[in-house]
Amino acid sequence: MILRSAIATFAGLLLSGSAWATPLLKAEIVVTAPIVTVGDMFEAAGAGAEQPLFRAPKPGTTGMVSISDIGAALARVGISDFENGGLDGVRVTRAAAVVDERVLSDLIAADLAGRGIITDGMTVDTLFSVPVQPVNAEAVAEPATIINLRYLPGNGAFTARFTIAGMEQPLDVSGSIELMIAAPHINASLPAGTLLSAENIEMRPVPLKFVESTGVPRLEDVVGKSLVRQSREGMMLKASDVSVPLLISKNDPVTIYFRQGPMTLTVKGQAVTGAAAGGMVQVINLMSKRVISATAISAGAVQVSAAPLELAGL
Repeated sequence: MILRSAIATFAGLLLSGSAWATPLLKAEIVVTAPIVTVGDMFEAAGAGAEQPLFRAPKPGTTGMVSISDIGAALARVGISDFENGGLDGVRVTRAAAVVDERVLSDLIAADLAGRGIITDGMTVDTLFSVPVQPVNAEAVAEPATIINLRYLPGNGAFTARFTIAGMEQPLDVSGSIELMIAAPHINASLPAGTLLSAENIEMRPVPLKFVESTGVPRLEDVVGKSLVRQSREGMMLKASDVSVPLLISKNDPVTIYFRQGPMTLTVKGQAVTGAAAGGMVQVINLMSKRVISATAISAGAVQVSAAPLELAGL
């Protein structure tokens, strides 16, 4: 009884056409592999989906395959019945990954980084002796890989060989490499005395050779410092362009403090020079009219360390 029921169910599926659907031809396909399979060409390809039919066009190109050619290819793998949907042929496109000078430059930079030649904050400016025309490689995870790179730091000359996915012959290139390093630049015209923040600074690449010969500060060396002169937009900052911001400026009114043990004496004064925190500043005692040296301790406050017998003469 059970066997009869199973046979009846199987026969019903065959009659309804739902057991194995007839493969339906697609009008247009995009493939990444060099071989077009049954599964690429047909919907509901079934168990034969992995069967190869014909070679795909070159990466980045498109070709038309006629119905007769498709039928012949199917016959070779034992498939005789399919739905063509009224199509005369199928448009087959081979996906590609474009390999150009930018891709090659990135691979060169990665190789130099792996050797420790470039570090954080550094980039590579690559100039090819002969312009590299973009090529269509297979659409794979690594469409191009570097085989070897010869680099001469003295003059920056290099030669490199690459493999390109889908190409039999390696690609040889040569040229020169300029190592670049990020340097702080003012992003707006600012007056002298401006207290610089990160928003005022844009890090832009400059040749490493220039930095090594002139010296360029890091971002942390300029943020929080004051401009010593008016600066124009786009100017690269040097260490001499900034200074520690003044805690006390010339002519500022100050309070002069003298502390010894529990005793604290104060007197009004005026700054003759400016000073940063902890720096020495010349101030005039407004009572004695004497100019003395003091240490800037906070905005509007200085401290002297005169001996007790000299204190009366301040």
